[in-house]
Amino acid sequence: MMHPGEQFNKFLVWRDKHIRERHFLLFVCFLVGIFTALAAFFLKTAIHLVQAFLTENFSRPNLNFSYLLYPIAGILLAGLYVKYVVKDDISHGVTKILFAISQRKSRIKPHNIYTSLIASSVTIGFGGSVGAEAPIVLTGSAIGSNLGRFFRLEQRSLMILVGCGAAGAIAGIFKAPIAGILFVIEVLLLDLTMSSILPLLVTAVTATTMSYLLTGMDAMFAFTLIEPFTLNRIPSVILLGILCGFLSLYIIRVMSRLEGFFHRLPHWKRFLLGGTLLSLLIFFFPPLYGEGYNTINVLLAGGDSFNSLTNESFFHRHGSKWTVVIFLIPVILFKVFATSATNGGGGTGGVFAPTLFLGCIAGFVYSYTLNRLGYAVHLPQENFALMGMAGVMAGVMHAPLTGTFLIAELTGGYDLFLPIMIVSLLSYGTILVFEKHSIYAMRLAKRGELITHHKDKAVLILLKVKDLLEKDIPTVTPDMTLGDVVKVISISSRNIFPVVNRDGILLGVVMMNDIRNIMFRPELYDRFTVEKFMVGSPAAIDLHGSMEEAMAKFENTKAWNLPVVDGRGVYQGLLSQSSVFNSYREVLVENYSDTED
Repeated sequence: MMHPGEQFNKFLVWRDKHIRERHFLLFVCFLVGIFTALAAFFLKTAIHLVQAFLTENFSRPNLNFSYLLYPIAGILLAGLYVKYVVKDDISHGVTKILFAISQRKSRIKPHNIYTSLIASSVTIGFGGSVGAEAPIVLTGSAIGSNLGRFFRLEQRSLMILVGCGAAGAIAGIFKAPIAGILFVIEVLLLDLTMSSILPLLVTAVTATTMSYLLTGMDAMFAFTLIEPFTLNRIPSVILLGILCGFLSLYIIRVMSRLEGFFHRLPHWKRFLLGGTLLSLLIFFFPPLYGEGYNTINVLLAGGDSFNSLTNESFFHRHGSKWTVVIFLIPVILFKVFATSATNGGGGTGGVFAPTLFLGCIAGFVYSYTLNRLGYAVHLPQENFALMGMAGVMAGVMHAPLTGTFLIAELTGGYDLFLPIMIVSLLSYGTILVFEKHSIYAMRLAKRGELITHHKDKAVLILLKVKDLLEKDIPTVTPDMTLGDVVKVISISSRNIFPVVNRDGILLGVVMMNDIRNIMFRPELYDRFTVEKFMVGSPAAIDLHGSMEEAMAKFENTKAWNLPVVDGRGVYQGLLSQSSVFNSYREVLVENYSDTED
């Protein structure tokens, strides 16, 4: 009887002969759509079950001291699981996928298929103030990567499957196929070509269909358009877009600094500080508990239901018409701290849900305040809450199309498509003035590892200085004579020779053109030493620096060859423009040529 492994190998051989790669890829994309939708369903169900189990005994509307305990317990459990069971960094899921796609790497570890789901369901279920979308995106991309490797698809197909997994995850968890595709294009920077658009469509549509089968046809957020959009509200819409841009800037800058602060702390200090800060914030501002989707549903429902948001807080007994504004403004300011404390303390989650949460509250507070002050025509608060969600998402993620289509698909609010688009574009335009990278791309950009749609820069980032080093170039020392140098020149085909001391430190270079007038005069061979005719190197390239920096030094010095040194100044080899250009052409053809197969 044939072993299952042998049967599978036989199937792969048959597939290679009878099914073209691009056709079989569509079948794998179909499977990715099914599995990502199932993963999204599992994650949402797990979070709901944990929250229901913990909060069924909450006393309403009185203060509940369970808020002081649950978030700390959730961060502790998730942190211990990651540290001692996973033993790998699974945070910043979207950034990891962005890095994989940026660097044209298709391998995502198999454990990412399930570890992020477990850690984030515990974190969020216990009240962690983060979203489940980044973990599910990492899970989806891991599913795509590992399914592709299971069927032994080629590298180009594996890269597409990584993007398909992300698209399927967004489409599955939000029931938003268009937003899933746009997210991959705008946020993950996957090039849109004919070879990638069809696989993305197959995965996104399949994942959305599966989500409909599992959870019904209803949109994720219940929204009913009560007042249609009118042109006299455009000035207020424009101002909201600009405000969302500045709020997005606040979110990115504060989260970035808090992330750096937590990263510098020892592990247990991170947990203690993060858990304590999160619990106190949730205790005083209960809407910060969990993803915040209940708050979004309340604000989108219209009417006076927003008054219930102050339940379980110190504000629940105050009946002033400004109570909700006084309560929600600190919620906006402190949500960023709660999210950073959750992730910094050891929890696992993303900023997708916090972005929607903050945008919804910002749009509501903006319209509610203007209505109370009477400075504008009446603004439907639920409509502006919807616009705020799109605006903040567009600004934080630098993705105006994703923000526009996601909010429309999440709520069925297509009648507000024009104002949603206006707010998204203005928010994006505003933040671009101050911050050119999204919250996901910023981490990679700081390390010089981010690839954009600018292909020249993209290819340069793919090239590494250490991979293009020429190490067979002979070196000379300061005490060598001219005669010794002539002997070195006679066995070399180069016209530049690095000068190093006994410790290998680069001191300068000898240029053959500089000594051409004396190198053929034997009577001078013992009179001159290298120290007398060496010159300083026009520039030295850092071994661990980016290729973009190296090319800038070539451009500034007009040199064709430059020495490479490490952090201590030790000579490592020579880098030539010829080797860079040759590798550039190879990478350009390999990664950016769009073929049919």
